[in-house]
Amino acid sequence: MILCAGECLIDMLPRTTTDGSAAYQPFVGGSVFNTSNAIGRLGQRVGFFSGISTDFFGEMLMDTLRASSVDTRFAARADRPTTLAFVRLVDGQASYLFYDENSAGRMLTERDIPKITDEIDTLFFGCISLAVEPCAATYETLMMREGGSRITMIDPNIRAGFIQDETTYRARLSRMIEAADIVKVSDEDLIWLMGNGDLAEKAEAMRATGPSVVFVTEGARGVTAYSAHGAQFVPAVKVDVVDTVGAGDTFGGGLLTGLREAGVVTKDAVRKVTADQLEAGMSLGARAAAITVSRAGANPPSRDEL
Repeated sequence: MILCAGECLIDMLPRTTTDGSAAYQPFVGGSVFNTSNAIGRLGQRVGFFSGISTDFFGEMLMDTLRASSVDTRFAARADRPTTLAFVRLVDGQASYLFYDENSAGRMLTERDIPKITDEIDTLFFGCISLAVEPCAATYETLMMREGGSRITMIDPNIRAGFIQDETTYRARLSRMIEAADIVKVSDEDLIWLMGNGDLAEKAEAMRATGPSVVFVTEGARGVTAYSAHGAQFVPAVKVDVVDTVGAGDTFGGGLLTGLREAGVVTKDAVRKVTADQLEAGMSLGARAAAITVSRAGANPPSRDEL
């Protein structure tokens, strides 16, 4: 089983009413939440660990997880508000404004970490859950405590506007990236982390710190894997884009699913991953992400839709 550990929230997406007024419509979301739903809908066993509110937004989140075949027994329910992310779309590209103070997700502590049984062989982390306290320290503790015997993957999915203490955040990401088996970053993430320059050189420099594989996504162009086999590119699937909300999250879920289906289910298997296995993971991720961007909001596809 894969355990996805990180934020869940409500995306408030811009809409226009029948009389032409501007409005916002709530959609379930959160990067790690989206990834867990993508994995579940693609047919892999997956659980989700986060702080989830007992308010009606929290119930929306729980209902979606269950409908996506995600195991919810790891969730820490709390009588605190749900994080809200107001989204602005410009030419299909999303920017975010977060309301997160005292939220159920943010206030997650080490006491909330569930028992990690042998059925869990992979841990996935990422995004805004690693940028604020105390939840960020909680997720890092989980990774460092359990990652020695399980595959770990991190997708920083950096939201610069959400970062309150950049020095602490960068230090945490560095530690987690060094400890991870698999890293997935966008080209923008890679530049933010490693500075301007040749993407391939930056990706290889990141891989040299510890990960076995670094995947770099470049939006509509596609994704490149950097591993012991060198650089390996898979183009994006061309579709008419409605919006890009959840695209990278869906890709990450498809990537993990494809790797598992190709036999990459242990740390040793990641270290010895083949070019064919990398191709299988990236191709499934690209196909799944193409469906997500072709419709509104973060709505990963089911296996039947592929």
